[in-house]
Amino acid sequence: METESEPYVRLATLRKLHQVMADMNTARSLADTLQTVADGVVTGLGFELACVNLVRPDGDLVVAAFAGNPAAEALITGRVGSRESWERRLGMGEQWGDLVFIPHTEGWVLDDDDVPQWYTDGPAPRFEDEWHPADRLFAPMYTPGVQGGACGELIGVLSVDRPRNGRLPGAWGREALQMYAFQAAIAISNARLRANMQRALVRLEREQQALRASEESFRQAFEYAPSGMAIAEMGGDQHGRILRTNDALCRLLGRPASAMRRYSFSDLVHPEDIGTLLRTSAEGGRAELRLGRRDGTYVWVSLRNSVVADAADGPRFLLTHVEDIEERKRRELQLAHRASHDSLTGLPNSAELRARLSARLCQRPAHAGSLESTDAAYGHPAVFDANGHGFDFRPSPAAYDAFDHHVHTVAPVEGERDDGAKGLAVLFCDLDGFKSINDRFGHNAGDAVLIEVARRLSRGVRDGDTVARLGGDEFVILADGLGRADAQDLAVRLRNEIIQPIRAEGRAVRVGASFGIGWAHCGMTADEVLKSADERMYVEKRSRPKQHRRAG
Repeated sequence: METESEPYVRLATLRKLHQVMADMNTARSLADTLQTVADGVVTGLGFELACVNLVRPDGDLVVAAFAGNPAAEALITGRVGSRESWERRLGMGEQWGDLVFIPHTEGWVLDDDDVPQWYTDGPAPRFEDEWHPADRLFAPMYTPGVQGGACGELIGVLSVDRPRNGRLPGAWGREALQMYAFQAAIAISNARLRANMQRALVRLEREQQALRASEESFRQAFEYAPSGMAIAEMGGDQHGRILRTNDALCRLLGRPASAMRRYSFSDLVHPEDIGTLLRTSAEGGRAELRLGRRDGTYVWVSLRNSVVADAADGPRFLLTHVEDIEERKRRELQLAHRASHDSLTGLPNSAELRARLSARLCQRPAHAGSLESTDAAYGHPAVFDANGHGFDFRPSPAAYDAFDHHVHTVAPVEGERDDGAKGLAVLFCDLDGFKSINDRFGHNAGDAVLIEVARRLSRGVRDGDTVARLGGDEFVILADGLGRADAQDLAVRLRNEIIQPIRAEGRAVRVGASFGIGWAHCGMTADEVLKSADERMYVEKRSRPKQHRRAG
């Protein structure tokens, strides 16, 4: 590096820098790592001397490694400088990014402090950018993960002396030293962690008897735990395979322990929950998902994973706690269903109807083009269950911005001639004569009529269409992929179903129905679509003689 003019740097120099960084991350011990860090400054960055000053538990800094001069190494290695003196040094001079450069014109005030130091002799500089023998350059090393090191914990300082080319480091040299100090901090932290783990292993070896007792306690806690427990393998060809289960888990899934050992949790989980399982297995933590029983049914469980790791070999297995939450999930689903469905008829309610309709519409004017359903582009199914079960049609806010992937909902062209275009028909249904049933026979009879009408409407539509109760005696049907003639035929069929006699409170009653057909298209809101269908319904209601409305 010292023979090159910046910013032109030879590949050989970059390779050498890469190699010294790799060396310090593969050192076997903390002492080896520290010495490798110091050696790398000399061999990879081109400075004549390098010193690693490491922060001790008491806060002072000790010279832990030295490179470039055996005599200096023997003299100052192991010597300690106070934290106060080091903070003074790092707070003065010029800031080169994270580096601190103290020129010889300022550094003389530090000659008498207690920081161990050694200088390379040399002539006084002749040019402005030459290195002076009394110049000082420090690279603080902070705990990894803190941007810029400004707020991190100081773990040490690299002090360097005299670049081999005799000149002050330029932009490349400064950046290389700063990056090297950052990587050195990571390597030192990792080496400390490994050293701590090795000391822990030594302690564990001395406590084998206590460990065996602990293992026996764990075995009993595992076997006799009231909730499900399992141990699964991590890594290798058998990753995820269940190694051991307790009686509670076997009872929960209706499977014997011998059979459980043939499976992994991915074999047992519901297909829709496999992604949740994989994320939980990889990261540890908690998830709620469904596991398969022997009889083919699924049970909701809360699954908590703990990664049990080996200090030398990395993760070895997962300890999994499985808790039965079927009853809680059933209550949650019931509450969610009640919030989105009419309590009397079981149909989707007004809020759910508007949510489903809004999911098909965007506020951007529709393009000409295909009329194919695009809910899949939003990550939502394109079909609706007439009973509103098992689907979620609420797109994320970002979905409304995905216009490039949204095929717009377009209404058939207005006119007498049916051009064959198909769209999303919105049939607004209002019952005729319903109020008189309530007045004459009471609300119980009225409720029975509403329940039967809801059943007939649901029976008369296709799979995937939505039948919703808007409120009172008003119902709405969403039917996708219909032409104008198809929508009119559907309205006639449904009216003919509704006008058939209905048993209510021990007597036969009849109601009629008026239908208004609106069409949804992008650029409209859900309320605008429903208002359009409502208005058409009133036009249709007024167009028929009053005495004929109930008979249809």
